[in-house]
Amino acid sequence: MKKMFALLLALAMTLSLAACGGSSSTTTEEDTTSSAATEDAAADKTADSSAEAAAATDATGETYTVGIVNWGDDASLNQIVENIQTELAAKGEELGCTFEVNYDNAQADATVLNQIGADMVASQVDVIVAVATPVATVMQATTEDTDIPVVFSAVSDPVGAGLVESMEEPGGNVTGTSDALDTTAIMNLMLAADPDLELVGLLYDTAQDSSTQPIEDAKAWCDENGIAYEEKTGSTTDDILLATQSLITDGVDAVFTPSDNTVMTAELTIYELLQEAQIPHYAGADSFALNGAFCGYGVDYSNLGVMTADMVVDLLVSGADPATTPVMTFDNGIATINTETCEAIGFDLDTIKETFAPLCTEVVEIQTAEEFE
Repeated sequence: MKKMFALLLALAMTLSLAACGGSSSTTTEEDTTSSAATEDAAADKTADSSAEAAAATDATGETYTVGIVNWGDDASLNQIVENIQTELAAKGEELGCTFEVNYDNAQADATVLNQIGADMVASQVDVIVAVATPVATVMQATTEDTDIPVVFSAVSDPVGAGLVESMEEPGGNVTGTSDALDTTAIMNLMLAADPDLELVGLLYDTAQDSSTQPIEDAKAWCDENGIAYEEKTGSTTDDILLATQSLITDGVDAVFTPSDNTVMTAELTIYELLQEAQIPHYAGADSFALNGAFCGYGVDYSNLGVMTADMVVDLLVSGADPATTPVMTFDNGIATINTETCEAIGFDLDTIKETFAPLCTEVVEIQTAEEFE
């Protein structure tokens, strides 16, 4: 019994010393800011710190090739790409590795997009970042017979687009970040700004998967609130211009567009027409407001880019499996108001901010520009 007791005591001391040695190796910023955490939480964070340290050690000196494919030039998508590249550079410096970026832009051309996908596979990139739904669907098909993972960004309905089996368990080689829009929230903003709202214009591209569900949600909202709606669609900037002119002629009280890339590309062309007609344009991203729309509501696209890059790093450096990496979604609570348009259509900015405040997590002001600074 004495020998057994001594053996157990020695074992306990050994484990105690090992635990002390492990906990002192690496401490993250998160560890230092959690003085009120429980012992279990502290233990979890220590484990996380050890994992991060191991990943950093494994990544030292490594070079990873990241193919980034953009659907087209608009303020939202370009903002995402810029923040992905910036975050990858920062993570590379932090982890002691290099993320080489191979960037291409399809310019909203399906033929070009397919060629880009083939080129990415031929060059054997380590991961493909697909910005917008059309890119994600093509990259998914292109990499089907390869071991190249795809991380999408700004896909509004990943399940509906057939990219993942579920948001929690993607089930394949594809995962990413979603900019799913809370349509009801933005329609409530519209009604709050104009309680006498009678006719809403729905402006979108039928080919954009990002518009399918939000438009259906907008129709349902209008029906529930006894408000009429009129749909106008288009697949090019010229189409959207004609559709906008038609909505103005028909006397709509407001226009709604989801996070539709076709309309986003045309916003700089149509916003002055809507200003002159004093019709507010509500849309599913702050970039619409940047390009002249009255209100953009939805996710912070700069943060979306950062989180997309972090997911890439998790796959490449930490060995995460896209099949079990949940799709990341964000709080759609930011209303961005274009102050110039607000004045042009006859709204008082202070009144609008006061009206919107209870319906949003934040109200942001912006002025018209082509790109984010």
